[in-house]
Amino acid sequence: MIIGNKWTPVRRVVDRAAAMVKVDKLCFCMGVGSQNKLAGLFAGTPEAAWEAASELSRKLHITYKTNSFHTILSCAPLMYDELWTAGKCMYKLEPLLPDGGELIIYAPHMKEVCLTHGSHIETVGYHCRDYFLQQWEKFKHIPWGVLAHSTHVRGIGTFVNGVEKCRAQVTLASQISPERCRQLNLGYRDPAKIRLEDFTDREKEGILLVPKAGEMLFQLTHPPKWAGGNGV
Repeated sequence: MIIGNKWTPVRRVVDRAAAMVKVDKLCFCMGVGSQNKLAGLFAGTPEAAWEAASELSRKLHITYKTNSFHTILSCAPLMYDELWTAGKCMYKLEPLLPDGGELIIYAPHMKEVCLTHGSHIETVGYHCRDYFLQQWEKFKHIPWGVLAHSTHVRGIGTFVNGVEKCRAQVTLASQISPERCRQLNLGYRDPAKIRLEDFTDREKEGILLVPKAGEMLFQLTHPPKWAGGNGV
């Protein structure tokens, strides 16, 4: 609900804190395009320069689609060798998922959840934000970055009367076993049985193939309210 949206509560806090520094401030913000080439340079107050650069970034770094997709095959590049980083393949595409849709992180090379934080992740699994907030005393001792990662990968959902209901299904197609996927609260598919051609050129059917996921953010041209479409 925050990624790719300009005026968020986080941005408001940053601007308010910066306003407390009572000196003249000048800011340079850059927009970087393809092949790391400079696409724009904006100067002015921190607020004005950032707003102009973020508007350029919106045009350069977001791929817009007019409709959602009930099935997304999100292919993780080899550089994402853990789910800790391959999680980007989910949250940068979640805006295209309708309620009940499925996103498959296709990473046949991936063996690990996370070497650094794996023990914590294996303990708590992947859940929506409210699953943790409604049981904060149970989870507050877990590193908060781990909890944030968990919610980013699992996506938006609710936790009411002890029942978690996530908006969409997240499935791994990797070397992580079906048993570990169940423990992590994720779905499993055998990567050996996935053929990329079965997902190619099927957008009109509601099936999207993203060959190199994780870098580009995808959004709908008319997002629903949960995705920031309420103007926040």
